[in-house]
Amino acid sequence: MFELSKFNEYREDNRREVKRARNGLPDSLWSTYSAFANCYGGVIILGVEENEDGGWHTTGLQGEGKLLKDFWNNVNNPQKVSHNLLSEQDIQMHQVGENTIMVVHVPAAKRGQKPVYIGGDMFKGTYRRNGEGDYHCTSGEVKAMLRDQTDDTMDMKLLENMQMDVLNMETVHAYRNRHMAYRREHVWEQLGDADYLERIGAARLFRTDGLLHPTAAGLLMFGDEYKILYEYPEYFLDFRELLDPEIRWTDRLQSSSGDWSGNLFDFFFRVYGKLVKDIKVPFKLDGVVRVDDTHVHKAIREALANCIVNTDFYLPRGVVIKKDPDGIVLENPGSIRTGKKQMLKGGISDPRNKALMKMFNMIGIGERAGSGVPDIYTVWESQGWIEPQVIEEYSPDRTILKLSFVSIKSLKASPKSDRKKVTEKSDRKKVTEKTQVQKEIILSKMQPNTKYKVEEVAVWLGIGRTRTRDLLKLLVNDGKVTETGTTKMKRYQIR
Repeated sequence: MFELSKFNEYREDNRREVKRARNGLPDSLWSTYSAFANCYGGVIILGVEENEDGGWHTTGLQGEGKLLKDFWNNVNNPQKVSHNLLSEQDIQMHQVGENTIMVVHVPAAKRGQKPVYIGGDMFKGTYRRNGEGDYHCTSGEVKAMLRDQTDDTMDMKLLENMQMDVLNMETVHAYRNRHMAYRREHVWEQLGDADYLERIGAARLFRTDGLLHPTAAGLLMFGDEYKILYEYPEYFLDFRELLDPEIRWTDRLQSSSGDWSGNLFDFFFRVYGKLVKDIKVPFKLDGVVRVDDTHVHKAIREALANCIVNTDFYLPRGVVIKKDPDGIVLENPGSIRTGKKQMLKGGISDPRNKALMKMFNMIGIGERAGSGVPDIYTVWESQGWIEPQVIEEYSPDRTILKLSFVSIKSLKASPKSDRKKVTEKSDRKKVTEKTQVQKEIILSKMQPNTKYKVEEVAVWLGIGRTRTRDLLKLLVNDGKVTETGTTKMKRYQIR
């Protein structure tokens, strides 16, 4: 994240921050420390200031020895910082011209260490990084980090105030049929429904009354949507298919529609069927039986299950699955528990909902070895498609997996002039899509009767003020946002 030889090339971003520190340690140092620790990690460079063009120049430090001592005293003071994540090798002194600078490498905190906060109050002193700035985490974001601390995941919770009748028995029997088809003559086949649900983790005995009550996983997997909302007010599942640009949605399925159960089990199989219906299946026989299940089918099942079992159902905006002719996008509330780097590497399984993962595993869906996402990448590479894309967003926490059906070879095979046209058209499309997504994010976050500064909106998107101002102007032109105030005091409000 920092090499002295590239000093003149660097700019502030979500991994690098410079601070003048001419008169000692600046107070803002600690909010940046918290922000980096709660995201991907980053580098804080003291004794450097930002130029108007975004470049850096050194201002130097006074009394480096005292500065270093003050730093260690503060970072080891629990009243100042909740966790010291640093060792001696994480701090380096460099000479740039006549000035000395201090480089602090802040690692990303582990799941059990978050939230890393300052000032002794986690709800007032927890920060995250977004674009070039640190933003104060909401209580919802702090609670999400606390939920992720424990090894017992939130779906293992016993719902003491609910009875077994909240479960949709039609869905339960559909699940049992799939389980027995996958594991013929399983030892649980003869069990009654109540005992069976206890075995799979959908129910548990409550010591106080000695009765079975549903677990959170059981409610999510088998409950009716309106009953799931009692425990998870933000629960929402949404599938959108856009195959014809002239029509807003060629197909849509929502958990809140009321004409089906709205639970996870039924959503998974309804949506999976829609995702794979256009996939070409090569003719292949297993003996005399045609095999209609390919590596692509398995990868899509894995991606959809991974999306569901890693969802934080207490967070807003819900699970959204989008399909168009060029690919599939899967979005779920919640950050990546193992971190993006480890998820892409594989080898560690740490689902946010372990009980749900177990239920999917029992019917042959999902991996427990942490190899799910790397396997998806391998399948996409074997098909010659553009590499999948994993995006992690904050405020609110959200994980996005983009799976493209566009062939790399088809782009490379075009004549140079045609390829240039295709690239330009593709770039324009990407810019248009990106702009539209950013505009939608702005509209979704703006609250009625509230006026916002450009800087506030820029934090939501993690982009610069100039780009944010351009997006707001587009929304003003669209008639969706109003603009008031003079040039430096402009405020924006949703209509």
